[in-house]
Parts: sequence; C-alpha cells; structure tokens
Amino acid sequence: MDLKEKAEEILYDFKGDEYALGVGILDEIGEYAKEYGDNALLISNDTYLETAVRDIQKSLKKNRVKTAGNRVLPGADPNAPREDVYRLAGYIHTFNPDCIIVIGGGSTIDAVKAADVVASLGHYSPHIDSYFGTGLVTEALEHSREHLTPTIAVQTAASSGAHLTKYSNVTDVVGGQKKLIVDDAVIPTKSVFDYELTKTMPLDVTLDGAFDGISHCLEVFYGIAAENYDLEKEIASTAIELIVKNTPKVVNDLQNTEAREALGLATDLGAYSIMVGGTNGGHLTSFSLVDASSHGRACGIMNIYYTVFFAPAIEDQLRVIGNIFKRNGYIEENIDKLEGRKLGEAVARGIISFAEEIDFPTTLSELDGFTDQHIERALKAAKDPQLEMKLKNMPIPLDASLVDEYMAPILEAAKTGDLSLIKNMEE
Repeated sequence: MDLKEKAEEILYDFKGDEYALGVGILDEIGEYAKEYGDNALLISNDTYLETAVRDIQKSLKKNRVKTAGNRVLPGADPNAPREDVYRLAGYIHTFNPDCIIVIGGGSTIDAVKAADVVASLGHYSPHIDSYFGTGLVTEALEHSREHLTPTIAVQTAASSGAHLTKYSNVTDVVGGQKKLIVDDAVIPTKSVFDYELTKTMPLDVTLDGAFDGISHCLEVFYGIAAENYDLEKEIASTAIELIVKNTPKVVNDLQNTEAREALGLATDLGAYSIMVGGTNGGHLTSFSLVDASSHGRACGIMNIYYTVFFAPAIEDQLRVIGNIFKRNGYIEENIDKLEGRKLGEAVARGIISFAEEIDFPTTLSELDGFTDQHIERALKAAKDPQLEMKLKNMPIPLDASLVDEYMAPILEAAKTGDLSLIKNMEE
C-alpha cells in the first residue's frame, strides 16, 4: 500500500460516508443538499472558483434545490474577521435556508461555522465572544433548545482542514488577535474536497497550507496522550511524509495533479490529527501574528523553535519525524543515536532545510510587518484564560506564571533563527 492509499484508508476510518474526497466529485453536492430540503444558502467569494461554483449550481439544479436569494453570497477575508462573521450571520438569519453550502478555504469555512452559531443562537447570545472556548456552543444549544443549520463544507485549499474539524478561528482585526471556538457542534454536517480545485491556489497559499498541515500533525503528535499514541503516529507520519515528498513537486509544477492530491490527503490527515488531540505552542503564537503572517506560515515557523523546547519530553516522536526528514535528504545525522536537546535541534534543522529548499521563511524577522510588538502581544495572549488550552496541550505544559521565562526566549529565537536562545525546562 502506497502513502496515498494509506491516507485514504485512514480518512475513511475517520469520516466514513460523511466525506467525499477525490478528483472531479463536485456533482455529489446536490445530492447532499437535498437531504435537508430544497433551499440552500450558497457562499463563496473567490473569483478563481467560478467554474466550481457553476458546477455546484448545476448539481443543485439537477437535484431541484434552489439557491437562497438566487445568488452566490460573499464569504470571508483571510483569518475570518469577526465583522465577516456577523455579516454572514445576517445572511443566514435573513434567508433561513435548509442548509448552507460554503465553498472556500479555512477562513471562509471557519467564518461560516461561527456565523451559524451567532444566527442560530441569537436569542441565547448574539455576541461571538460568548462562544470562544471549549464546548460553549453545545452548552448554549442545550439551554436554548435551538439547533444549527446543516452545513456542507466544500474545501478548496490543502491547508487547515476546516471542513472536517470542530474548530472555528475568528479574528479581532482591530486588536490583531485571533480566538477560537472548539466544539463538536460546529463540525460541518457534510464535507467535500475535490483536490482538482487546489490547482487554482497560488504557490504561496499552497506552501502555507502545507506547513499548516505539518503543524497540525507535529503539535498533536508532540503532545499526544499515551492511549492515542499509535493512532496519531500513523496519522502524523503518513501526512508529514506526503507533504515532504510532494511539496517540492508542486513548487516545480503547480498543475501536478498527483502531487496536489497528495497534499490534499495530507492536510486532511492534519485535520484528523486535531480531532485526536490538541494543537499547542505553534498555533497559540500564530494567533498573535495575524497582521504579519498567514496562519500556516506563522505556525510553520514557530514549530521549528518549539521543537527544540519540547525535545527532552518527546524523544520518541522526534525520532519518527526526524527519520522522515532524513529519508528525504534533509537531515544527515543518525537520528536514532541522538537524545534530548541535540535530537530536537537536529529535527529543527531538518525542517529548516526543507523550508529553505522550497523558499519558505524560517524566522519571524522574514515576515513583512513583523515587529517586537508581536512578541509582546503573543506573551500577553498566552496568559489569556480563553487560550489556556494551548498551554495545557503542550508536551511540557506551561501556566501563565512561566510564559515570560520560557516562551519569551522561544519567540526571540524564532525572530533571529538562533536556536541557542531557547531555554529548556531542566536547565
């Protein structure tokens, strides 16, 4: 069984028939929609997806499903600004559809998840802030006896896996801070990913998505509980090897269908990862970099440095990951003979080598708009009780009292690329 076949098998075990994936499968969406009624709200804001939207509209017409308002409504800007969430909630409230079909990448899908919450639970609380945290949407649904509108998420970018997960990231653009809903209630009812659509993605978006997928797997695998170790090892190792092998192929040929499919499968596995366990350091820091970087880029950079910090606690995981990068020519050392911090530094250098080959940044100082204020913001955010889950998910857990002592050096290292600045807990 090759890596792609293995990925497909793992994903079927994860989602079964609730998920359609492959190439040329958009015709299935009309059949999904008619299960909920004959009135669907269609949301998509990307002009390069016009062909996909037309295919979906044909599928809806064939299945006698009307488009609410007789038009396609615009989705969200990058990072799902809260203003877009409220606008989308207004559409849902106005048109009262039987289902929502959202076509887009992670930001638009996340915004629609949050908008569905606001629109459906307006009598409970019309403020999105009421739902940031874990399980608060389910709690509100139980108290209000309301229900969310069924959502069909049509993914277009190999990246966040938002079409498969319980997460919705929403950004306060004015404050420059991202916050998170974590709740099974916001998992899309049905999901579709036609990997052919990812050919429309620019190279920068593709690379950001690849590192988002790596980050999901790394962070969860690093902090995985013992009872889920074997499952996550299979998910993470399959996904990361697919990304490491196939990203350079896409860099050389943006229309490489097989490599694009491999990246789609890999980032879908990344979505499975964050349903098995939680993300931690890289994602936590990325929330404070929304005005300087895309999400995947920020996570990809930060995980290089968190790898060194976590190293003494995750030697088994690092040998698995390190040997992937070694097999693919990015590490020279014998991973199996290294321990602790030296092992972490070798894996971090392997990730850096891979990133440099595909011209991906490896330090925060390479990001346009990055300043020392972002470090101050990240340290402050790490002490926010609404983001406490990320600190607790770390393989070396921190609390707010330890953030300045241990996270500040990680951020300084990420700024400069100097791994020696990172302070391990045993030192």
